[in-house]
Amino acid sequence: MTTRDTTAATIDRREFVKKLIDQCPDALIVTGLGSPTYDVFAAGDRDKNFYLWGAMGGAALIGLGLAIAQPEKQVVVVTGDGEQLMGIGGLATISAQKPANLTIVVLDNGHFGETGMQLSHTSHGTSLAAVARACGIANAYEVHDIKDIATVVEGVHKRAGVNFAQVFIKAIDLPRALPSRDGVHVKNRFRQALGFAPF
Repeated sequence: MTTRDTTAATIDRREFVKKLIDQCPDALIVTGLGSPTYDVFAAGDRDKNFYLWGAMGGAALIGLGLAIAQPEKQVVVVTGDGEQLMGIGGLATISAQKPANLTIVVLDNGHFGETGMQLSHTSHGTSLAAVARACGIANAYEVHDIKDIATVVEGVHKRAGVNFAQVFIKAIDLPRALPSRDGVHVKNRFRQALGFAPF
């Protein structure tokens, strides 16, 4: 079995996420479990961030529901390779629904970072971008250099169909930046940002 050399990745996850959010300030952001949540929070807490603390594998599908419910908004899912691998079937549903305003950013370090940095399937040959394309998401691609964040940002702003970016990041352990774990607070704050009353 061939494994990917994860030490070859050059993109710093926190730098990438901060640049993405800075260049898409109006986007509604859904985070996957673990490190993507810490990365988004470290870039600056905002009421348009929906931090997902449970339902591993559900980030992209929550983003789909949000994109359908808020078609005039830019919706960005920031998740990891392990989380997206668990929710891989959701890519077919996303393709079938064809939201124009959904971007899925998979921060791929080739490891299961939350359980001990074991090699994930993407280190063993699975290409999430290729899987997304096979599911019918035409605009699915890999990002190997931080300068190519421009392609991701363009997809967010263009809103011309599902935008899927598999971003190869350094496999490094960073300090955790923890947002509120109060699910009711996160939900109500997000609802209020969209103009809805809390409940």
